[in-house]
Formats: sequence, structure tokens, C-alpha cells
Amino acid sequence: MNVSNHLSTRVIPSVSTRASTQASTWAPRTATLSLLLAAVVGLGACTSMPAGPEAADQGSTTRPLVPAVSSEFHGVAADTAGPGASAPGGNSPSGGAVPAGGVTTVAHLAGPTTPPPSDTLSGTASETAPAATAATAATLALRTLPGAEEDNPGDRTDLWERVRRGSDLVRKWEQWYATRPDYVQRMTERGGRYLFHVVEEVHKRGLPMELALLPFIESAFNPQALSVASASGMWQFMPATGRQFELKQNLFRDDRRNVLASTRAALDYLQMLHQKFGDWHLALAAYNWGQGNVQRALERNRRAREDTVYTALRMPDETRNYVPKLQAVKNIISSPGSFGLVLPPLENHPFFLTVSIERDMDVDLLARLAGLPLDDFQALNPQLNKPVLLAAGTPQVLLPYDNANRFLRELPRHTGPLASLTAWVTPRTLRPAEAAKLAGVPESRLRELNRIPDGMLIKTGSTLIVPRRADQALDVTEQVADEAAMQLTPDGPKLVRRTVKALPKGESLVSFARRHRVEAADLARWNQLPVQAALRPGQAMTLMTPARAGASKGPAGKTSVKARPKMSVQAVKGGKAADAKPQARKAAAAQKR
Repeated sequence: MNVSNHLSTRVIPSVSTRASTQASTWAPRTATLSLLLAAVVGLGACTSMPAGPEAADQGSTTRPLVPAVSSEFHGVAADTAGPGASAPGGNSPSGGAVPAGGVTTVAHLAGPTTPPPSDTLSGTASETAPAATAATAATLALRTLPGAEEDNPGDRTDLWERVRRGSDLVRKWEQWYATRPDYVQRMTERGGRYLFHVVEEVHKRGLPMELALLPFIESAFNPQALSVASASGMWQFMPATGRQFELKQNLFRDDRRNVLASTRAALDYLQMLHQKFGDWHLALAAYNWGQGNVQRALERNRRAREDTVYTALRMPDETRNYVPKLQAVKNIISSPGSFGLVLPPLENHPFFLTVSIERDMDVDLLARLAGLPLDDFQALNPQLNKPVLLAAGTPQVLLPYDNANRFLRELPRHTGPLASLTAWVTPRTLRPAEAAKLAGVPESRLRELNRIPDGMLIKTGSTLIVPRRADQALDVTEQVADEAAMQLTPDGPKLVRRTVKALPKGESLVSFARRHRVEAADLARWNQLPVQAALRPGQAMTLMTPARAGASKGPAGKTSVKARPKMSVQAVKGGKAADAKPQARKAAAAQKR
């Protein structure tokens, strides 16, 4: 098979060649993580701007999206970044331009862009951003925190300052991170793979740069993170919200873990929430707690004629800590030395490139051709659920720059099959042994590939992973790749669905399963929860139990027992049921006489 007909084999130019040919748009290629994050914590733009009035001549200004860390707050030295400050190319007067397009395809390097300046988290997004000098760049005035001085200019323009003055939660989280340097080290090193892309996407949309730090709060920048509530990915999307923002979740992939797709969806969601609530703090609260909950909390405060700012709402502790936690991370990155922390070095350019895939391929083969350890490949492509990549559903993968070059060189030299596995759709409900026979694979192998437990039937239309035949030329279709699902049903007595509540004090899923004499793994599958989940007090849980004899399903789908026929009033005497048959015989004999 001539793979060159199916995949681009153009080799990416070397780093030195690419840098020399684009010297006018690329900054020095390495910087510390703190220098890259200067774009997040001190400035609102990723392109270098001249200081002072010259900035106005170019129709834009650089200005902080979040205020510099106040020297009055927790003894942290103040940032020097401000309106007209140099861009995040380091501390040198010349600064440095950061290339736009955090993801670069093998055929294209996007040039830099200069979007309109973004508003701060304390402001409301404006439709247009007219040119302004450093003296006129300002956000909308807002009310101060309860207890803060009304005439403090910082309080009127900066919600972060309100959070600092209004509670000790920021200090609490600063101390929490500062006493866990190993955790911060792991989190920032892991985030280094993805941070440049997130920063670039936030910048291109003209959003507050603090949003690029949100995955530190949500998942410690772990794209494979899974919460007990089934939120997944570095942006922690719930299944339903993920589907709302076009994140596919099927047998072969979960795009909530896709680095590119989840970042796009998260920023779409945050923009939508900001448009709805008109305030970034409320938008962040809704991202964490749910927009319906925030809306109800606002309505409750309006009815009580109470304030409707973030700090005035009654909300869960997790949500109340959400914005202060983000501020704490921003403060630490602004001045890590003040907290006794050291940030790891991070190259100030894209960590990965996109590489097009046009044929189904085994994941381990793809990683091997790229010269990349499988764990590292999965860290960049965590959305893949199965050991085979279906090109119709996953037309591109992320690879580090050098590994992308190597993959494109090695692929044409590969002479064996690209995929040893494929997908097969069951024509009817089958036992695993029957499905294995039809697919031409041992039953044990079929069960292993698809994790089919004992005592289960495979329902009609289920998609199974099976070995690919040597003579199979066609890849899996887009419909199967996008809609693949495996549905199992018990091979035994019919089960009925019951809803049972957890204990009022809460309990673990395992203890709930033990109380109701079911397997914890089955209970987790019925409720789409991890086995180690902790249940909320009174949480409604689904149980599947064998149907009782004589039971039938009512109109609402609930199990009911057939009612006994009502006894005739004449057949009841003295509160007890009487035998009506002798009385009927006596009446018949009297009629004959």
C-alpha cells in the first residue's frame, strides 16, 4: 500500500530554518515559564507594543487584565506591568513577539495577529475597542466589596481587589499552594505542554488572560482528570454540557479530553456565560456551579433586595473558593519567589503541532513511528479510548515538533499494515460466543478487547473492536466512528429499574452497593459514576433488579403488582369474605321450585 497517497509526507523545516525565515514575527525561542505567563498575569496582549503614547498611534494599548499583585496584600511585591508596559518577551526593553496560533499544522505556520485589547475580569466586554492612551485605558466602574472604602479607585474598577479586601480566601489558597511545592512543580510542568495553546486561543478571542489559568484550578492541567461527578478533561466538562458544545463522547473517543476541542468549547462556554451574566466573576461561578444555580441565587437575592455580586450570593464552598483560588494562582505566578516557589523552564513557542491522519492506524504504531513513548503520545491525545485510531473520527493528532518530523519521514517506509484492529457492528442481539464466531475471533479475545463481563448479551447495533482481516481494504466509516456505542443487557431474568436514595448522611458507592446486594461495578455502570464515587446525602441512585413474578409495567414505566379483583359487597358479611357459591346454588334451586 502506498501510504504517501493517504498522508502528507512533507517534512517540517528545522527549528533553526523556520526561525530564520520568520525572524520578523518570532520571538527568542525559549523563556522561563514565568516569562511566558507574563502574558497571563501582567499583560493583555501577546504582541509587543511600544510604551507610552506611541501605543495609541498603533490603535491599541497593552494593559493588565488583572491588577499587579498589590504590595499591600500579603507582603507580595507589586508587578511593574501596566498600561503601555512591554510585552511578554522578557524583561528587556525590546520585549519579544509571541507567535500566534498555538497549534501549527505541518503545512502552515500562522502569522501573528493583533486582536483588540481585552477587558479585565472586572469589566464588561465591549463590542469595539477604540484606540486609547495609557491614561485613558480603564474598565467600567463597579461597586466595591462590602466593607471596602467607597472612594478607593482600585475597588471601583477591579473585582480582584474586591475579592482581596473582602475575604481571606485568597491568602488561604496562596498558603495552600506555597506549602506544596512538589504539587506546584508537577502541575506547572504538566501544564507546560498545553499552556501556550490556551494562551494563544484566549488572546485571539480578546478574552481576559486570567482564563488561561483556569485549567490549573479545574484539573491541575491534567487532560485525563475525571471527577467523582463524571466531569472530565482539563476543563472538566460534564457529559451533557460537553455534548451541548459539540464534544463527541463515544466508544472510540471522548472529546472532553481533547486538548484542542475542549479548549475551544470551554472558551465558547465562558463567553456565553459572560454574555448572560455581564460579569466575569458570575460567569466563573456559573462555569463551576451551573448557570441555573447562579441564576436562581441571583433571583433569590433580588427578591430579598440584597446585593447581586459574586461575594454576596449564597453558594457552595467549592464555588465560593473558585475565584479566590484563581487569584491565588495568578499571584503565585506573578511572583513565585515571594512564596518560596520556583517555576520550571518552558519554551516560549508551541509545544506541539497537528499532523493529519487519513487512514485507520494502531495507536502504538503511530507513537512508535513518531519515536514517542506511548505515555507521552497519550498525554497529547488523551481523547482516544481504544488502541486503534479511526481516521474518520480523529483526522489529526498532536505531536511535538521533532516527533512530527520523524513520523512523516518514517510513515512512507512502513511496509506492514497500519491497523491490526477495526470496528464491527452486530447485526442482532448476540451472546459473546455467537458474536465471536461471526467476527472470526476467539471468544476470550473478543471479551478482552471489548471488556464484556460474564452473563451479558450484546444488543443489536453495538460496535465491537475486532481484529482486522489482512484482506480488509476499507477503513471504518464516519458514521460508525462518530456514533459507535456498545450496549449490553443481562443474559438472564428480566431486570427492572428502581430508584433508591442514598443515606441522609451520604455514603460511598461501594457501601451503597453492599447495602443493596449488587456489584459495585454494576452500580457504577448503571449510574455512570466511577466505582470510588462518594454519594451526596439522599442522592437518587438507579438499581436494576430482577422483575418479580406477576409484576407488570405501568404507564410510567414503574413496576406494579397486578391488583386482585374487587370482591362483591354482597360477598362480604360481618367484615369477612363469605362463600358466594352456596348462596347462588340455593337461589337457583328456589327458582326451579
